[in-house]
Amino acid sequence: MSPNCTFKKTGLLLFPLLSMSTISSLSLYASESSKAPESSKASESSKASESSKTSKSSKTLEPPKICMVLDKGGKDDRSFNESAVTGFNRALKELSISKNSKFVEPKNDAQIYPFFRSFATSAKCDLIIAIGYNPSEYVPELATKYPDKKFLAVDTNLEDKNSAKNIRSITFAEHDGSFLVGAIAAMKSKTGKIGFVGGMDIPLIHRFETGYKAGAKYINSEIKITSAYVGITTDAWNNPAKAKELAHAQYNEGNDVIFQVAANSGQGVFDSAEQMNKQSKTKHYAIGVDTNQNWIKPEIILTSMVKRVDNAVYFAIKDFTNGTFTTEHTAFNLNDGGVDWAYDQYNEKFFTEAQVNEINDIKEKIINGKIIVPDYYKLDKK
Repeated sequence: MSPNCTFKKTGLLLFPLLSMSTISSLSLYASESSKAPESSKASESSKASESSKTSKSSKTLEPPKICMVLDKGGKDDRSFNESAVTGFNRALKELSISKNSKFVEPKNDAQIYPFFRSFATSAKCDLIIAIGYNPSEYVPELATKYPDKKFLAVDTNLEDKNSAKNIRSITFAEHDGSFLVGAIAAMKSKTGKIGFVGGMDIPLIHRFETGYKAGAKYINSEIKITSAYVGITTDAWNNPAKAKELAHAQYNEGNDVIFQVAANSGQGVFDSAEQMNKQSKTKHYAIGVDTNQNWIKPEIILTSMVKRVDNAVYFAIKDFTNGTFTTEHTAFNLNDGGVDWAYDQYNEKFFTEAQVNEINDIKEKIINGKIIVPDYYKLDKK
């Protein structure tokens, strides 16, 4: 018991009588005790603040998630979709993007919009890519509905539908590249008759056809050209049997070179040429599209009209990761290598040095504006 404390008896209770010095000491203790919790709260608040900053910082440092919807035909079409996947996989390998980034392959049109909606909501994708004319048609509505997301639409110009300013749309000068392979078809034709097999009957494929015909007539003004389309729905991109039937009909009519622009359906044209060569002394050839398809059937594929979809996808993702992603329309052409004719070890046997020089001379004239290739998009269609 403290010597400064005495007791006074009051009934049954004893109350201590405290000296002034004791009261003063206790008051000081109480005062310090009351301050301690405030200091603790401040400390805890500071820790919470730091924790919040760390949490926000970690979220900022998370790599972006990239999600892509392919067109009909799928990743193994050896053409347009496969090229897009090549660019996507390159980005996964070389760039700092989420390993949860992914692409999907719609089996029918009904799956396309739900894929996009999922990417914009539950999947929490940062950049959403539409590959091809058909999936890209859904982008303007989605971009308006989800303005915090960025979109890339490949193979269509959405410049006039970019109200939320969050779409980059990419197109290619298909007519220029098609002019080159049309010239090649006319050079190599022995019958003076060549063909064209398109996939879905849409303006984009007519753009190829128009350039192809112009290139052929540049070499031979009297050449005859037959055209056919696999269909009018997106199923036309994935129907090799129908494309083979159309090619057979054209070869049997005397056409000895066919340019196919039909995605996975185009494999049917290659099969037709191969089969015809087994049955006839006349040589039948085909021309590939989108990717370099020369290797697929080296004995019958003269060349390929290459569209560098892979580069379009890869560099768009790279811009996004670098913070330099612009929301505008970009067109790739012969000058920047966005389109071209494929010349390699598989098809060099078909061309003389003089022919290679002539083809490249035509290419330079298109780039320099000395040859103006007709563009289906700008033609008067009345």
